[in-house]
Amino acid sequence: MSDAIQIRMGGYGPPTTGFSKALKFVGERLEAQFGDGVDIKYVWNIMDLGYRGEDILWLVENGLLTLGYQSSSYLTDRVPELGFVDLPFLFKNNDQARAAIDGALGKHLTQKIEERINYRILGYFENGFRQISNRLRPVHKPDDLAGMKIRVLPSDVQARTFKLLGAIPLKMDLTEAIDGVVNGTLDAQENPLANTVTYGVHKFHRHHTLSNHFYISRPIFAHRGTVDGWPDDLKAAMNKAVRDAVTFQRDLAEQETVDARKEIEGEGCKIVELTAEEHDAFVQAVRPQHEDAREIFGDEMFKMAHL
Repeated sequence: MSDAIQIRMGGYGPPTTGFSKALKFVGERLEAQFGDGVDIKYVWNIMDLGYRGEDILWLVENGLLTLGYQSSSYLTDRVPELGFVDLPFLFKNNDQARAAIDGALGKHLTQKIEERINYRILGYFENGFRQISNRLRPVHKPDDLAGMKIRVLPSDVQARTFKLLGAIPLKMDLTEAIDGVVNGTLDAQENPLANTVTYGVHKFHRHHTLSNHFYISRPIFAHRGTVDGWPDDLKAAMNKAVRDAVTFQRDLAEQETVDARKEIEGEGCKIVELTAEEHDAFVQAVRPQHEDAREIFGDEMFKMAHL
């Protein structure tokens, strides 16, 4: 390669997050293999430049960024099949979720995304299991959520989940959600513990419940026209680097969860660990969603999820 190929990778978190470190992992792999043949640039947090978190989608789709990531829930309006993995209590643990996302279910979702959007899906980072935080009271059962205004991702499935649990779900971008947490117009939010700490929510929300209600992946997407035009050796190297970066990021995510819990407790917050009976009350409250999902998506997607 005579002229350096420019590769611009972006996200929406500080460089200290596992997602940012995983992008750096990819870039360093490519630099080690291709040297001056590639010119790697990073935009760790597009929100620092005045963008919304969701803007990463069109920045990559239109080629302003080469590669990015975003929670799959942001794409459900264009790829309805992604609503399946928004279902509450779909997976019991990380091993089951990873097996599905790395296997037939992930391949199916990749195909559906690429059919509709100008992306190449290179893999799936793990955003992990999501927990509930709020500023009002401890949450042990669905009734404790009654009337709470809670921010959810832009997904009809997720909004319905919290309606069934008695809350008032508000679909909004991350930038708006952070403002709502700070000024108190939002009572609650739901995120993995690491995200809750990254965005400083634990400084405003004293109550945290380990509900494990959603498991969310973050597709790693590249601008299709750009990567399809690369030499074969660079395409192969990018694919390999991303696969290894996914493993790297998931390992980091496990430690980030441990560290985030310590940070939350260190801030004086209270963490509720649901009993088996309490957890089952949440599962039963949203059971109609799974019944309806079988009508919408069919049994095949449930089989892909090993259910």
